[in-house]
Amino acid sequence: MNPLSQVRVLVTGATGFLGSALCSLLLSDGCEVHGLCRPGRAPLGTGVTRWEYPLDDADALSRLIGLAHPDTIFHMAGFTSATRELSAVIPSFEANLVSTVHLLTAAANTGCRRIVLAGSLEQPQAPDATPSSPYAASKFAATAYAQMFSQLFRMPVTVARIHMVYGPGQRDLKKLIPYTILSLLQGPPPQFTSGTRKVDWVFVDDVARGLIELSRAEGVDGTVVDLGTGVAASVREVVETIATLMESRMPLTFGDIPERQDEQIRVADVARTEALLGWKPSIGLRDGLTQTIAYYRNLVAIQG
Repeated sequence: MNPLSQVRVLVTGATGFLGSALCSLLLSDGCEVHGLCRPGRAPLGTGVTRWEYPLDDADALSRLIGLAHPDTIFHMAGFTSATRELSAVIPSFEANLVSTVHLLTAAANTGCRRIVLAGSLEQPQAPDATPSSPYAASKFAATAYAQMFSQLFRMPVTVARIHMVYGPGQRDLKKLIPYTILSLLQGPPPQFTSGTRKVDWVFVDDVARGLIELSRAEGVDGTVVDLGTGVAASVREVVETIATLMESRMPLTFGDIPERQDEQIRVADVARTEALLGWKPSIGLRDGLTQTIAYYRNLVAIQG
């Protein structure tokens, strides 16, 4: 029997890009899926029980976990912009750190089998490293709290250090891949940095499956586990591959936008992840981009 079948699961950020993909896979695995989202957000998929509670309200989260009583929690909700602006400090702190502490505290009071937190490649890996953005700082601090809860309170919590996720259904159209595809479909011509930054791009379905495998694994409490491909491709390589797959004749220029300072350049430790989880990505960049292009072509056609 599938180890997660018949398990009651709570996914925060269930209407988001990664959260919705995760909910779909959990349902196909036979789980009873509960989705937490903010009021007024997009509808959830068929079969997901919807809950609307604010993540910054500790009492509300305690009530939710008491009512839903999940065996497994996936904390995918958060503020995802890696902007270096001062305006991102409070949203990152509240959505990524405060919500995580509230969730861990509520789960500690009620108990569950496993909590999986969404970490990020942006967060520093060395203890004395300086975070490069408010987002990175909030994820770094959330990981520290998770490890403290694991060690001090014996909480079954682990962190997935997720690399650059892409794929069908990404709603932030300012992200490189949907932005490039939609620009080549509709114009105006896209603008880019120099394109030299290298990134570990990982397909959304692979990440969702990796999260599920992480929730099943033994011996990972208090650890940080990479979800990525172990292969880096530059921004320019990705853009040019998209243009080739789309057979676009639109001219591409690089260097119109200044580079963002202190960009993180690292790839996932896939050997360690496979040893811990028995998981490795199955969708290569070219195949993933092909699926993503098809999704946005269809979206543009539907919208007319």
